[in-house]
Amino acid sequence: MRERRWESRSKLEFAEVLALGERLTARGLEPADPTKEIICYVEEWRVTAAEDFDRLDPWATEDVTLVHVREGWRGDFFLLAGGYHTVYQRHQSVGTYCSVSHPWVLPEPMLTHFPRGMFWNGFRHAHAFIRVRLHTSEVITPGETREDHRRGLWLEERRRALLSAVEILNLPIESKVQNGMVTLHTLHPGVLFFCSWPDAFGPCQFEFNSSDAFEFLVPASRLAATYGEEPATVRAYLTGFSEPALQQFHSVLPEASSAYRCSVHCPLDELPEILRAIEPDGRLYATLCEFQTQRLAPTGEDASAIIGVVGVEGGFQIEVRLNRAPLPEDEMAGWLKTVLELPVTYAPLPPFP
Repeated sequence: MRERRWESRSKLEFAEVLALGERLTARGLEPADPTKEIICYVEEWRVTAAEDFDRLDPWATEDVTLVHVREGWRGDFFLLAGGYHTVYQRHQSVGTYCSVSHPWVLPEPMLTHFPRGMFWNGFRHAHAFIRVRLHTSEVITPGETREDHRRGLWLEERRRALLSAVEILNLPIESKVQNGMVTLHTLHPGVLFFCSWPDAFGPCQFEFNSSDAFEFLVPASRLAATYGEEPATVRAYLTGFSEPALQQFHSVLPEASSAYRCSVHCPLDELPEILRAIEPDGRLYATLCEFQTQRLAPTGEDASAIIGVVGVEGGFQIEVRLNRAPLPEDEMAGWLKTVLELPVTYAPLPPFP
């Protein structure tokens, strides 16, 4: 789900982050203890070689993924995905994962969705998948009613947008509107089929799986072709492979830059050390505190809030994510400023990459 998100306007020293934790404690919340282990998420850490990941050796890591990023790419998506699959076949095991992403364009202009979406053609052990995602023009989370006056428009555009991808891919999927939401169902019950990224109007993403690793190469190429001749940013995600295997993957798209993402287990007060390890352009995120908003805004609707620490470019910011806005829109920034004692700006995260 895309959450409502606010962020602090200026960078902070880490001592200011710890001071925020003390203020939250004084308000009766339970922020993370600086000396207790937390999970820190690292992403967009650009590296020159796969072995650069060794900089994180002092900490326990998991979900390590190397991402190949190629901007301004013009080429045949069939050959690109097929090239990654060829290398994948040599090194696949139960714990390996490979996918290649490419943007696609909706066939008609829409008011509630941006014209560009994203899809992934991927390979896991013993099966392949195609995942398709839409990009909504606004974040409307489940349970919110502020766009109910346009619900009919949202539902119709969502249904048409999803079905346009289904038709291009020629998948056995049907769409309906049920209980005020768009729903998707596969006509082949034995197939693994998932819908996710929900908002108030239904799923923004679906994933269809097949035991035939080659089934989606041609359909995915048709979806990529909707992007026309415009240069695209493509990404390949590689998880669970040895460094020699990663070197072979690099030959598929040698012009691509490489970036890591992973989870790191560490005490909260070691975040500055991790940020230095992933300099100059890596980004980290860790949860500082979770709470229900009625604890601090008893007259508002109850919502789940997460206060997080974001580290980037040598400094830190505070972000707040909520599954809905507990107060009217024009009161949210002021209320959060009171809670954090920091000015904040509404800043929803983009859905891509």
